[in-house]
Amino acid sequence: MEVTASVEIARPPAEVFAYLADMANNPVWQRGQQWCEWTSEPPLDVGSTYDQVASFLGRTITSSFEVVEFEPGSRIRIKTTGGTMPIDVTREVAPAGDDTSSLVSAVVRGEPAGLLGVLTNIAAPLMRMMVRNSVRGDYQRLKEILEERA
Repeated sequence: MEVTASVEIARPPAEVFAYLADMANNPVWQRGQQWCEWTSEPPLDVGSTYDQVASFLGRTITSSFEVVEFEPGSRIRIKTTGGTMPIDVTREVAPAGDDTSSLVSAVVRGEPAGLLGVLTNIAAPLMRMMVRNSVRGDYQRLKEILEERA
């Protein structure tokens, strides 16, 4: 399953990327995120790790992640290293016309396992729509949060 999202945010790219690349912020803007904390020491780079707990469809999803690609200020890609749902997320930030606005894009790939996997196979179109709406809603919340901080 692959879901994409993009949003323009009226904040400088460096500020947006710094917020987006700090996974400890995930529970603030991603619905269903209960907590997230870094398990590696700074600075952020390829190989950095964190754990998170989220809920989806009433199920608790515990995951460990590793940063597998990192281009400071523009791109971060994370993949699960353990947990109940394999996931691969790429987040990118680019200037949107000038240095005062940003274009944020994301690609989320996942293959639910266990009960979520069974539900996905049975109701694939509905599940894809729910995940797509959830991811796109998250990036809209990100926009609102960062623009309110202006």
